[in-house]
Amino acid sequence: MSNLPFRYYLITDRTQCAPRPLPEVVEEACQNGIRAIQLREKDLSAKELYRLAKKLRETTSRYGARLFINDRADIALAVEADGVHCRETSMRPGDIKQFNSSLVVGASVHSIDSALKAETDGADFLLFGPVFYTASKAKYGDPQGLEKLKKVVSNVRIPLYAVGGITPARAVQCLEAGAHGVAGISSIMTADSIPQKIEEWKTRLQHL
Repeated sequence: MSNLPFRYYLITDRTQCAPRPLPEVVEEACQNGIRAIQLREKDLSAKELYRLAKKLRETTSRYGARLFINDRADIALAVEADGVHCRETSMRPGDIKQFNSSLVVGASVHSIDSALKAETDGADFLLFGPVFYTASKAKYGDPQGLEKLKKVVSNVRIPLYAVGGITPARAVQCLEAGAHGVAGISSIMTADSIPQKIEEWKTRLQHL
């Protein structure tokens, strides 16, 4: 199993942290202990995404945090990000690594079959969900639940992060089900006090 030194995987959504600029929110998150950021702003043009990725690369490098770019291997390479995060319809993780074997590649999965395929295709870690109900994912169907999470974890050998409706309290349940860690957007993106919210996560996860 790959050794990933982070338990909390922060996924960005600049609409949720508005009116605060996303780079400012990411800096405060890293400053307070977040060690992995996925830049996921799917509506931006390539030029806009590149500029934002460059800013976040500077910030994450300063704090020793990892930066993953959603779906865009070209931009990940251009800003020297740590890795790429794939959807189920993206390039195969192994194909992405042909550009640069040092890239760490995560993959979003929603079933045991897709998890096994992503692992076989060369993913270093998985993002599985939604585990619990979350409004942003409601249109994709019912939440998967903890039992499904346990089954997926037991069928793969690489680290898996639970996502979807994860609160600090629910994070413990996910770890008990075998997840390596958890991922989320709104908990930190919408927090009135990012340091306070991150302290809650530290308490539940022991470390970030």
